Order: sequence, then structure tokens, then C-alpha cells
Amino acid sequence: MMPITMANPGETVQVKRIIGKDETHRHLNELGMIEGINVTVVQNNGGNMILQVKSGRIALDEKLARRVQF
Repeated sequence: MMPITMANPGETVQVKRIIGKDETHRHLNELGMIEGINVTVVQNNGGNMILQVKSGRIALDEKLARRVQF
């Protein structure tokens, strides 16, 4: 598994694992990031990312994005 920060713009990946404490899991789940979901990388700017999740887009800073693995 690799952190989602390694994915390129335009690439669709499946979230395999979220690393972190319960509050990190809860926050990402509220944003729609759950294990098993497919997300598309819209922009990757040095690890800061914009992701297409279902019908919406979310922005993650590099620290939080590194906790999402595909």
C-alpha cells in the first residue's frame, strides 16, 4: 500500500486503509473517505490534494492525505 499522495492527477484509486486515531477516521469518514471507496485525484500539489469523492470534491493537506492509503 502507498499513501494517496503518490497518486497522479486523473488517476482513480481505491482507498484500502486509513491510518490514525479514531478522530482521524471519524473526520475522513465525514468527508466521505471510507475504506473501499474509489476516489479520483483532481490535483496533487506537493502532497496537498483535491480529490473527487462521489459527487463532491474535498481538499486534504499533505499530513492528512498521507494517512489515506491505496
